[in-house]
Amino acid sequence: MIVARQLTKDFAGPEGTVIRALGPLDLQVAPGEFVCIVGPSGCGKSTLLRLIAGLEQPTAGTLSVGSQTPILVFQGDSTFPWLTVYGNVEYPLKLRGLSEKEREAAVTHKLGLVGLSRFAEAYPYQLSGGMKQRVALARAWVADPEILLMDEPFGALDEQTRMALQRELLRLWEGAPTSHDARKTVLFVTHSIDEALTLGDRVLVMSAAPGRIIKEVRVPFARPREAIQLKRDPSFGELTYELWQALA
Repeated sequence: MIVARQLTKDFAGPEGTVIRALGPLDLQVAPGEFVCIVGPSGCGKSTLLRLIAGLEQPTAGTLSVGSQTPILVFQGDSTFPWLTVYGNVEYPLKLRGLSEKEREAAVTHKLGLVGLSRFAEAYPYQLSGGMKQRVALARAWVADPEILLMDEPFGALDEQTRMALQRELLRLWEGAPTSHDARKTVLFVTHSIDEALTLGDRVLVMSAAPGRIIKEVRVPFARPREAIQLKRDPSFGELTYELWQALA
């Protein structure tokens, strides 16, 4: 679903210098796979997602990305403050020209999945940070993308809310049909090794800038997963240590 070969991204620096932010980087993500990326701050993780989303153009190398434009979910609040919760989730369906009946069925279903049915007519200023991210999840999911790019979407939340939203995300992703044609391909950037091991099929470690992939860990835990239960498994601690060593 995503294939990058020798992908690089340079930015203009002061006085005509060139700053390499990323690469050369090779990456493959299979259809229906959930891949997490960890790495130090400034290593180019967000730049990689922006390249895949088409918001930036690579300096060199090749990049192939599915047949649809990916959906990108950010860390900060991305809700539209002038729209209700319902209106926010409905927005991508309006862009696609779906009928009102079709929009209502899809939005009502997704709000139920993320526990926001009672808040359909609320505005973002009336919501907590965790609830706003639930809106972002529902809006991303209702758009039905092939590829979902997530840039530290839970990074600014407290631990309890973060774990609740991890559970929501896994429930949405794992609840899809097991066919790779139906389950979304997810590329998830995080600073949390625990989060990466809880969510991902694979965890990729990036080097300091210019970012390259320096290690891959396949996550052996069966699905469905629950973060609290996973942390009781000795192999969870072993994988955490292995990833920390790679980051160090």
